Amino acid sequence: MMALFRYGGILLLLFSIVDAGLIWPTPNPAFQRGEPLEAFIQPTVSGKIESGLFGCVRNDGYKFHEGIDLFPIKRDRSGEALDSVFSILPGRIVHVSAQSGHSSYGRYIVVEHDQEIPAFHTLYSHMATIGDGIVLGARVESGTILGRMGRSAAGYTIPKSRAHLHFEIGFRLTDQFQAWYDRQKFGQPNRHAEWNGMNLVGLDPLDFYTKIREAQVSNMRDYLQALPAVARIRVYTTQVPDFVQNFSALVTRPFEGQRIVAWDIAFSKYGLPKEWTPRFASDGLSGQAGDVTVIAYDPKMLEQQTCRRVLNINGSSAAPTISRATISTLQKLFGFK
Repeated sequence: MMALFRYGGILLLLFSIVDAGLIWPTPNPAFQRGEPLEAFIQPTVSGKIESGLFGCVRNDGYKFHEGIDLFPIKRDRSGEALDSVFSILPGRIVHVSAQSGHSSYGRYIVVEHDQEIPAFHTLYSHMATIGDGIVLGARVESGTILGRMGRSAAGYTIPKSRAHLHFEIGFRLTDQFQAWYDRQKFGQPNRHAEWNGMNLVGLDPLDFYTKIREAQVSNMRDYLQALPAVARIRVYTTQVPDFVQNFSALVTRPFEGQRIVAWDIAFSKYGLPKEWTPRFASDGLSGQAGDVTVIAYDPKMLEQQTCRRVLNINGSSAAPTISRATISTLQKLFGFK
């Protein structure tokens, strides 16, 4: 399947992501066969299957989980997982964290799928081992073995019985993450450059795969366009952020040669800045540089959320306010202090 997309006067060809070789990240065929979640999702110690999914699924819905957890189908005699972990699409290795103690992700790998429009990354964590040749800058194909599934982590212990792959799909917020990190004075080094989890924002991998399988969408751009927006926020600035430059397919209209005065950003339910509309001096806006305003929101979606809200609501007639998490996102996107 192929679609046409015009951006900045350039006609781009958007091929189906299936044509590009999209595969499942583990050997377990349960999802492809349409089997229930219990056939491939690893829950937490709670035993609740939803705890291994994406979203507000932990601590009675008040703790966010950024990806999905996939259990192994093969173990050795001691009970350790033996499943290989595969790159889901062609791409480039942009981060390898081989030291288990350096992150709550344990050993993890990030692959940027730079042939997709927009480019996006996948993250594979809690690895037992890193595969041969999986080094920074290496090219991989669909099905390249990235390593072996495991239970590595820093600060806590994952038992053998719950060894799994934590799998994420998402986007990095800024290439200037270190500057933001330094301003926070965390007291410990950032060992992961811009691939630190605090700089990554994701989407629901299972929902993405399901919509691809059911032919509701054919590629990432289709998926993001169909993803509901919980809020639209206007940021008054003349900047063109890294995010826009890196993911230009998310911009709704050309801006070359125009005087930008603001960006209208559509956020998904859990804070992914999925759509960017540049606003120009000719639009006659009245805000000042640095102003941030809410221009639209979906109250029903906000009320249904128990965590990770883009906007805070108080149940009264008062207008919602921008959440602390979204303020942090805007600081990273625009370099605000």
